[in-house]
Amino acid sequence: MLNSAEQPTTLASTASIVFHALKAYGLDYNAILAEVGLNVDSFDASSPRIPTVKLARLWALSVDYSDDPCFGLTCAAYIQPSALHGLGLSWIASHTLKEGLDRLIRFQRILATNMTIKLRETKMGYCLYNAEDSDKNSLVFPDARYDAQIASIYKICQIMLGPDIIPSRVSFEHSRADCSSRMDDFFGITVDFDANETAIEFDKVVCEQPVSFSCPELTRINDQLVVDYLNQFDKDDVLRQTRQIIIDHLPSGVPKQAAVAQSLNLSLRSFQRKLQQLGSSYAELLDELRYDMACSYLQSPQHQIIEIAYLLGYSDPSNFARAFKRWDGVTPNAFRHKLDSVAL
Repeated sequence: MLNSAEQPTTLASTASIVFHALKAYGLDYNAILAEVGLNVDSFDASSPRIPTVKLARLWALSVDYSDDPCFGLTCAAYIQPSALHGLGLSWIASHTLKEGLDRLIRFQRILATNMTIKLRETKMGYCLYNAEDSDKNSLVFPDARYDAQIASIYKICQIMLGPDIIPSRVSFEHSRADCSSRMDDFFGITVDFDANETAIEFDKVVCEQPVSFSCPELTRINDQLVVDYLNQFDKDDVLRQTRQIIIDHLPSGVPKQAAVAQSLNLSLRSFQRKLQQLGSSYAELLDELRYDMACSYLQSPQHQIIEIAYLLGYSDPSNFARAFKRWDGVTPNAFRHKLDSVAL
């Protein structure tokens, strides 16, 4: 079975709280970002998502460089509803806090594709908790990331209901931090550590009481924004993952459709149907990708034609030459000569 190309991603605007916190500490944030393969532009609107594996490394480095066990609380100070795309605005415009929390659960994948926050009703209220399975999660985050997650949720709730809202319970699975008194002050209650879950709970009356500043029209508009984003993201993600699998395996030969489908946890029929719904097919994707890669390789004089053929999964260079002439109307050599003449 092929290795899956699926890699979790995080909404860049949400992750930007780490970048802003680094600036607040007066640290050389450009150097720290560079250590994990990111830069300031990674958090711009032009780059809407970043690989979560890079974010995990950024969290670890940030905690080390800041030398602050409560780095997560500093990060939470920079969270704003607009950083959560349409979800943040529809959350704070919800009719009740419970409806806002329901929206967080329903649309959390826009924030991070591997996010696993759940909501349950308790005897006294509603509890948001992290349902992450640490045994199955290969990404390791420092405690500060979980502090920031719960603290950010609390801050959005404060923006929605006012600064006087106090949770009935806050708990973390990790051990008590040296700055635990800052945690107590932030949440307004005594925080539990070494607990059986990372969670925040609010009283039922607080959650179900209508919010005077709710706006159904704003929630409808922003809910649709999130739905449209996720629909497009799902489409792009299937194509992106398929292309990546093909790229990874072309030097060893063209991966079979069934193997690609299996790596995406899809049956062959479901995989073919998804591509068809996106107006494509496996053969078309393979053809387009090979052409794009061929044009890119041919622009580099260090790659010989025979080498390019093998890189694109052709066992016989003459098959590559025929395919390229079908794509571009000229042979690979003629294409390269044309590029050279233009350069002159």
